[in-house]
Amino acid sequence: MTETGALPPYYFRVKENGALVFRIETENRAQRLELAPIATVNVRNGEIRPQGGGELNADDRAAIEAWAGERTTELSRREVSGMTELAERLNLAAQWAQAHATPEELEAVTDRLLLAMHDLRAVLARKRAERFIGG
Repeated sequence: MTETGALPPYYFRVKENGALVFRIETENRAQRLELAPIATVNVRNGEIRPQGGGELNADDRAAIEAWAGERTTELSRREVSGMTELAERLNLAAQWAQAHATPEELEAVTDRLLLAMHDLRAVLARKRAERFIGG
């Protein structure tokens, strides 16, 4: 909702790689709220495809592009936050392994954790080297 309580002109049904975009229509004979599909947007590749056999006008395209930019920023922020949380989880896992885990529990997770950490370390080391060499 906007500050005045009026509905926004568009609704974005978020999906994994973008959204389905609907125009919110309230002015009809039945005075019902209708969501008219107008586009799909893919935030990974920037593709915007009209839906429903219509074309997007300049306002539609501008609103979709603005949403896609905001969504990309939000997803990036969440990804970085997730990595920060992962580092904390790794610290907690080390403490658990040292102080609380039973031998059986350690046996159940050790190989998976070691392989995942080895893979992560290799990727991080390679990326760091690329940054130093390239920059």
